[in-house]
Amino acid sequence: MQKQEFKDRIYSELATLTKAMANPYRLQIIELLAQGSRTVEEIAGQLTLSIANASQHLQVLKGANMVSLQKEGHYAHYRLANEDIYAVWQSLRDLGINRMAEIDRTLREFREEKSSFQAISIDELLQKIDQDNVLILDVRPEKEYKAGHIPQALSVPIDQLAQRIVDCPAGQEVIVYCRGPFCVFADEAVELLRERGITASRLDEGFPDWKRRQLPISVPL
Repeated sequence: MQKQEFKDRIYSELATLTKAMANPYRLQIIELLAQGSRTVEEIAGQLTLSIANASQHLQVLKGANMVSLQKEGHYAHYRLANEDIYAVWQSLRDLGINRMAEIDRTLREFREEKSSFQAISIDELLQKIDQDNVLILDVRPEKEYKAGHIPQALSVPIDQLAQRIVDCPAGQEVIVYCRGPFCVFADEAVELLRERGITASRLDEGFPDWKRRQLPISVPL
């Protein structure tokens, strides 16, 4: 094998990976599957796509060995092929936030509108947990909470929060988290909590970022 042929083969395979990710819906699928396995029907519903379109995107990711599937009865459950896939997405996401002004500006404008501009980091949350003066809310869907969550976090899906605000003790700071920096559940929750006079902030990162740092997680039995 000649040197150029060697390089052509290697870089062509790497290009296959970048091509598979070069679509906004497929990036959202990767972020969604980082929360846990999903059927094509669930993915289509989450992303407001037709089942045919969702399936097509999944096949592209599967062709690049980025997702795998497991048949359970009549349904095929998709999951990330391994944790390295999320690491690539996380690096791309953070690079975009740090280096692309439009992403940073859009993120800031949205969070200012939702009263969630003052986000805290995982390190800051760990300090608050050590001081035992914070209530942590997981506002993702219950299925994602059951797949794994931050220890001591209370599951209050965003569509139930308005009815369950009474679960928040008066005078206690509330930290809300969801799927990641681009997930709007936490922003909506902070806006609602502050309207009710509750001190609340969102976690800048999401549960997959917490898990990737190999911090303790809880999985209900």
